[in-house]
Amino acid sequence: MKQSRETTPDDPQMLWNGWGDPARATGLPLAVRALLPALLGRLQRPDAAPELADVAVEPSRLSPEQRVALDGIVGPGGVDVTAEARLRHAGGRSTPDLLRRRARAQRVPDAVVRPADHPEVARLVAEAANIGIAVVPFGGGTSVVGGLDPERGVHSAVIALDLASLSGLIALDPVSREATLGAGTRGPEAERLLAAHGFELGHYPQSFRYASIGGFAAARSSGQNSAGYGRFDAMVTGLRVATPTGELTLGRAPGSAAGPDLIRVFLGSEGAFGVITEVRVRVHPIPAERIVESWTFPDFTTGVEALRRVVHGGAQPTVIRLSDEVETGVSLAQVGKIGRVLARGASAVTVFEGEDSDVQRERTAAVLSAAGGTSSGRTAAQEWLDGRFDGPYLRDSLLAAGVFCETLETATTWANLHRLRDAVTAALREGFAAAGAKSFIMCHISHVYPTGASLYFTVLAGVRGDQLAVWEPVKRRVGDTIMSAGGTITHHHAVGRDHAPWLVDEIGETGVRILRAIKRELDPSGVLNPGVLVADRD
Repeated sequence: MKQSRETTPDDPQMLWNGWGDPARATGLPLAVRALLPALLGRLQRPDAAPELADVAVEPSRLSPEQRVALDGIVGPGGVDVTAEARLRHAGGRSTPDLLRRRARAQRVPDAVVRPADHPEVARLVAEAANIGIAVVPFGGGTSVVGGLDPERGVHSAVIALDLASLSGLIALDPVSREATLGAGTRGPEAERLLAAHGFELGHYPQSFRYASIGGFAAARSSGQNSAGYGRFDAMVTGLRVATPTGELTLGRAPGSAAGPDLIRVFLGSEGAFGVITEVRVRVHPIPAERIVESWTFPDFTTGVEALRRVVHGGAQPTVIRLSDEVETGVSLAQVGKIGRVLARGASAVTVFEGEDSDVQRERTAAVLSAAGGTSSGRTAAQEWLDGRFDGPYLRDSLLAAGVFCETLETATTWANLHRLRDAVTAALREGFAAAGAKSFIMCHISHVYPTGASLYFTVLAGVRGDQLAVWEPVKRRVGDTIMSAGGTITHHHAVGRDHAPWLVDEIGETGVRILRAIKRELDPSGVLNPGVLVADRD
């Protein structure tokens, strides 16, 4: 039986104050270390990060009665109040998250609770409402928008609800090409389990090695193969959800007119309305063939028009992405290649999978060539493919060298794309300049649609002093700019707490009232992930 080509051996536990497996991390190349001061000025190395054992955490606030109630559901072994477990569940993996983890004293959940199955999750969220404990659902721990902060809200304590045990392939319908997976199943495990039956999901965000199936659904994730297989929310055909006021099993048929589609209520809800425990998704046979190709363009504008023509011309690459002139010049998207200039102008990567991959490549190549593109072979595209999950390791190395490094993303129509890119770039540059910091800004198109595309920005800045204090007003400036320039506040990173201030601009006052009404109905006590998505109470 063929094995999924993306599946790797299970990674060990994620680094508590950085990304992924420390054994995979690589230092900055010499060329990069030499280049950074020229771009960003003299850098200030941060103080050494504390060891996990040296971090002070407050004693758990769980009362004896609350602890007894939790033990009664999951057993004493299912409730962990050790400092290590609580630190490992103290938030996500954004740059602000990692900067906060340099502190010697940190805010953590009062316990990590590990349910074994859906019935235990249902009992836990109902009991949490009864005894006044906030619940933060925790999958792979990869949120970059403050979606996993241990917020108590008005409650006496907060627990991280670790869903790792809700893992595995629950059901597979090979005729209908549907699979049901436990919400705690990580990306590589899901692909390995499906590959044993000749199928794959094909959802590969950069967080693939650690993120969970439930997290993909709760955040409305978009993977790097979305041009060919769609966003994750488009793959979902059913959900099982536990809320404090009841349970739902959604997705009775592949199409229905039985009122609004309640599945969509929970996709993107980030654990604020309920805890997703099972996800049913469409799957496809493992592609027999893969073709990769790299392209160059005189400039980003030419490349954007070429991608638009590909989408409107009906070609279907599995992956198509375009790096601007700056990102192309330093090749930041390819770990370890930052100092090498690949080409002048902009560059693109295309990937084709399946039986008609040759046909799709030829159709796409004809469009790209006619639009001003030049094929540069397969090497750069293959290097990107081989290293596409390793970008966060480079971010950690830059932070360790004293470079502020963060990403943000948005999306808009083809007609508005250049206006939005220019506005966000200016907001980033001006925001850091106001703090006396030099910045270096890169951008690429990561996902395409018939009507538009996403823009993914990476910013490096030579921030001296408190990097987080400098970033917060820059982030506010950029968020305001995105909304005024016609973009979405988030394309695939979700809302969390970081983007919640702009949700009313995104969906309007009436839209926010609808979400709050759903929250009140499903979680009247406001115990589920307080502060995420919408305010818990009016």
